[in-house]
Amino acid sequence: MTENSNSNSNSGNSGNSGTNDTEDTNDAKSGVGRLYGVGLGPGDPSLMTVRAVRVIAEADVVAYHSARHGRSIARSIAAEHLRADHIEEPLVYPVTTGTTDHPGGYQGAMDEFYAESAARLAAHLDAGRTVAVLAEGDPLFYGSYMHMHKRLADRYPTEVIPGVTSVSAAAARLGAPLVEGEEVLTVLPGTLPEEELTARLAAADSAVVMKLGRTFPAVRRAIERAGRLADARYVERATMSGERTGALADTDPESVPYFSVAVLPSRVDAGPSPSAAAPPVGEVREVGEVDEVRAVGEVGEVGEVRAVGEASVGEGDEASVGEVGEVVVVGTGPAGPLWLTPETRGALAAAQDLVGYTTYLDRVPVRPGQRRHGSDNKVESERAEFALDLARQGRRVAVVSGGDPGVFAMATAVLEVASAAPYLEVPVRVLPGVTAANAAAARAGAPLGHDYAVVSLSDRLKPWEVIAERLHAAASADLVLALYNPGSGSRTWQVGKARELLLEHRAPDTPVVVARDVGGAGERVRIVRLADLDPAEVDMRTILIVGSSQTVTVRRGGSQGGGEEIVWTPRRYPEGGSAENRSTEARSAEARPAAARPAENRPAESGSPEK
Repeated sequence: MTENSNSNSNSGNSGNSGTNDTEDTNDAKSGVGRLYGVGLGPGDPSLMTVRAVRVIAEADVVAYHSARHGRSIARSIAAEHLRADHIEEPLVYPVTTGTTDHPGGYQGAMDEFYAESAARLAAHLDAGRTVAVLAEGDPLFYGSYMHMHKRLADRYPTEVIPGVTSVSAAAARLGAPLVEGEEVLTVLPGTLPEEELTARLAAADSAVVMKLGRTFPAVRRAIERAGRLADARYVERATMSGERTGALADTDPESVPYFSVAVLPSRVDAGPSPSAAAPPVGEVREVGEVDEVRAVGEVGEVGEVRAVGEASVGEGDEASVGEVGEVVVVGTGPAGPLWLTPETRGALAAAQDLVGYTTYLDRVPVRPGQRRHGSDNKVESERAEFALDLARQGRRVAVVSGGDPGVFAMATAVLEVASAAPYLEVPVRVLPGVTAANAAAARAGAPLGHDYAVVSLSDRLKPWEVIAERLHAAASADLVLALYNPGSGSRTWQVGKARELLLEHRAPDTPVVVARDVGGAGERVRIVRLADLDPAEVDMRTILIVGSSQTVTVRRGGSQGGGEEIVWTPRRYPEGGSAENRSTEARSAEARPAAARPAENRPAESGSPEK
């Protein structure tokens, strides 16, 4: 917690640091001195490295930062190693927590200060003196030494002596592992905006928030909003006089100094170990077959039908019977981790149990101690009931959907089951995800730039007559259409019928985005004419976006016929006439020569480039 506070300026030049021994202190050829950035560790002088002690002892000049009161934490740490004949260069900040009348404001004052400090040190180096700049913690970890390094290291022989950081010291004093296995440690300055802190903490495995003090109330709120307050720890002045540790939730905001950190330790084995009844780490629990399946969501149509068995919690599991847990329904987006929102990442990391269609569970990284319950894609109601039963027994459960969980996916299934006894008291949250329609639209351009409708072509949960009626209505209104679940191995005719129906309202040249496996290894995005849409090229991993009479295709780049073709729908709709008339005009325009058509009805060149 003793890294220096002022590390905002990043102007100046940077250079390479050397690693020569102190016996090569002076450059024999140039006669200039050598610059050292010396890490002192977190505060206890006994935690200084042997190398740091040696460099300080042999330096001609010892420089250190201090506030205007003149006291320097860095100097106090290294005091026993300073000689009477050391030339000391206190670098006194012009401003720390106060205000400044500098014309350039705070940043201008700091830039000027760093430039003047570098000039003072350069004078010593030009005279052939060795300069050791002391830095609490590690010199290049939120330390002010880095500003000297950027301004001087390209001009003078330089070496950086690493030090123990306050992050390592805090974990050591807590006796809590920071990260284990494939966990990722996130280090954040508390000066970030509260919303940004919340988002990053929600997505983090383990985290350390530095630079508290006046930022502590906002940091505490961010940790609480991210759902991590219960396991957050507080460490103040680690390894120094006045050290204090404890639960962050119990810490008085008025008592928090700048040199303190918030720690969210490793989640691995954070609670009692799972019982022998729990599956090994990473094992996917398959579910038993059932005689009757009641499908609820349109998640997919491949695989053997299985349903979720009875939920049970072992004696050694962290959750205890009688305590109600929670069900969080999350969407993974159209593909892997790149599509996850920070909020969803946090929910997945915090869950004790993951429940979902096995294909979607495979998108979620395996975490030690987390149980995974995989099932077929046609047992949404049973899957929802299983998740709610786990939550009734005190478990934190994430139900995993593809795309957005509220769009033809698991949110409806969970809420339907949760709306009846005995699940009315189980907390349920739904977190949004990137929908297949939005992902496909972004890949193709902006076909959803105006009003649009979303329709599933699957007739498993509604009769085809209803689908046809809705397609007629949306097409008559001249809406862009995003068509989900267009076909599968057992449904091969719906795309052809939909094309025929839409051609009653749309011109043959209407652009259609055919997007398959967006975000996946087999991604393929094409733009074709509605009349040329081939049902044989459409399956359950495909989504179709059918343009309106106003949707435009344009080829950008490539003067010799290359480049890429994009599609977009204008935000404005022409005045005068009904949407049905617009559709009729678009179809009639096909019968006239292209040069005679109004510009707004003239189709752009079309093709089928892969995206």
